[in-house]
Amino acid sequence: MTAELVRGQNHTLPQTRLEIRVSAGSPVVAGATLGDENGVVRGAEWIAHPGSPQLPGLEVSQQAAAGHRLAVDLEALPETVHRVTVLLALPVGVGGPTRFGTTAAPFVAVTGLDGTEIATFTLTGLDAESAVSALELYRRQGAWKVRAVGQGYAAGLAEMLADQGLAGAAELAASIQEAVARSLARSVAPPPPRTPEGDRVRQASGPSDPGPVPAAPPQPPAATPVQPAADPGTASVSASAPTPGGPINYAHPRRQHAAPPTPPPTAPPAQPGQAAQPVAGDATGWSMDERLYNQIWGMFEDLARAAAAYRSAVDFAESRMDQELDRSLSDPRNRIGGAGDRAREQARAKRDELTARAREVLDRDLAQLAAEAAVVEPALPAAYAGWDNPVWHAHRIPMELPMALRLGDLHLPERTGLRIPLLVRLPLERGIWVDSGRTASEAAALTDSDRLRRLAMETAVLHAARLLAVYPPGEFSVHVIDPAGSAAGPLAPLVDAGVLAGPPAAGPQGVASVLAHLTRRVDLVQMAVRAGAADSLPPDLDTGEQLLVVNDFPHGFDDRAVTQLRYLADEGPAVGVHLLMVADREDASAYGPVLDPLWRSLLRITPVVDNHLADPWVGHAWTYEPPVTPPGSRVLEQVLAAVTAARRAAGR
Repeated sequence: MTAELVRGQNHTLPQTRLEIRVSAGSPVVAGATLGDENGVVRGAEWIAHPGSPQLPGLEVSQQAAAGHRLAVDLEALPETVHRVTVLLALPVGVGGPTRFGTTAAPFVAVTGLDGTEIATFTLTGLDAESAVSALELYRRQGAWKVRAVGQGYAAGLAEMLADQGLAGAAELAASIQEAVARSLARSVAPPPPRTPEGDRVRQASGPSDPGPVPAAPPQPPAATPVQPAADPGTASVSASAPTPGGPINYAHPRRQHAAPPTPPPTAPPAQPGQAAQPVAGDATGWSMDERLYNQIWGMFEDLARAAAAYRSAVDFAESRMDQELDRSLSDPRNRIGGAGDRAREQARAKRDELTARAREVLDRDLAQLAAEAAVVEPALPAAYAGWDNPVWHAHRIPMELPMALRLGDLHLPERTGLRIPLLVRLPLERGIWVDSGRTASEAAALTDSDRLRRLAMETAVLHAARLLAVYPPGEFSVHVIDPAGSAAGPLAPLVDAGVLAGPPAAGPQGVASVLAHLTRRVDLVQMAVRAGAADSLPPDLDTGEQLLVVNDFPHGFDDRAVTQLRYLADEGPAVGVHLLMVADREDASAYGPVLDPLWRSLLRITPVVDNHLADPWVGHAWTYEPPVTPPGSRVLEQVLAAVTAARRAAGR
């Protein structure tokens, strides 16, 4: 059965030799780009267009036309290619339309060589755009899929190619349009009839590796899903949204872009019609940790897109039902008798059918992701693992810093049991704020105020303990400010294990002393870095990473202390001083907007399950689940004891 895709939806390809058929209301230029594992087009030789219509495994038309047939042989593509993007653009300077909004919506179909349709997509909703990324064929867990994209670009081919990381995009786009306008790409006869075997894919000569990786691939929006992003790179989502009308870009800004020397594990070949069996660490990376990190990011991306496609399909079904009812009932003759009732029943039946088909696709994708999560979770290293993972019971303090740290889990309402780890890169690039306020969310409002504050501090202690456990001995220190001494209970594991840099600071004098110490460290390291004189630092200065845990801010803070804290938040991360604040923003309302930059600079998480993490790419509100230790478990004490033992062994 043909899959009628909506924007963002994907479908597994049952075969690798395909045709992509394009039908448009006016002549369009059709082409395709090849992308590496990060979707980056490495050079002009990775683009098939009318002036250069053939690449290994790919052939496009040599003219602008209202109908196209693109031939694709996925098995013939270079091994470095992980994505094929089908592009459509309106020709410039030929007297035709200049934007897709004035033409019939283009229709794209992916077919087998025998003409059987596998998936179709109608590119609706285009307006001022003169170029559009129509479809993506992409490789996931050893299997190829097709995704409906429909991302338009008002600035045309140049903007579209630049968005895929191509250097010199404007020049290449101009040469393509000039070739079409001046008829340098001569018209060709219709495609020849197929052979009895149904094959007219021609083998093209060319290098197996079309070119080097660009030195500076395009950077996506900073993600905090969460800080999925950038960093579900982190699995985290950024507070800053992409440019309106811009593409959804899930590439991680700090992911390695060069192919690693050792290939990742591969899944056993899938049987025809079946999804590939998931394998832990099947993403690209130099090490297993990096492969797992990139795989988790890929899982976040797949879940985000699957949910977005489902929601879009449901909205489309509802809109279509409303339109059909409006058309039917606009005739007064249909408002009486049984005609109106039949129209309503038919419209609702069609709506239910479309919704059910969308749900079927979603359930298939979610089941595949759940199977992958079941394989990945047990294979995670301690830094990425939940506190209930047995890896913690055999954990040894590492000699090298891991890539990232797990701050909790993320899920969407379509399947709450499918959780994606929320990872942030190390060293921390921004501070963390554990929100202890009851007005922050509905979930927090249902929690007793004292219990919420205790949960917030317990969450902070778990994060501090995890950081201590993943840093090499002596390279990470934790300072605590507890002005009123109200967090003695939650802090007991850290105090009893002797892993703090000093006793929790209490009272105004304690607050001032800790802030002055860390401010001095930031100042000295900054001056040494700027002067290139690291050897001139005082011998008593600890140059390791520092974490400042602040409880119940702003209690115990005067104006000078607040100014110092803001300074640490702004300047500290670059020189290894990080904030972990437990605070209720309402408590700081007396300072007015002066603290707004502080809050915005921190990654906000909650001590209770809450859907507060906004995803600017596809508009999801991700539900965050804070980390917890299993009931009755002493894993936290065991981990802190290992930290203490490692420090003693290292003489720290």
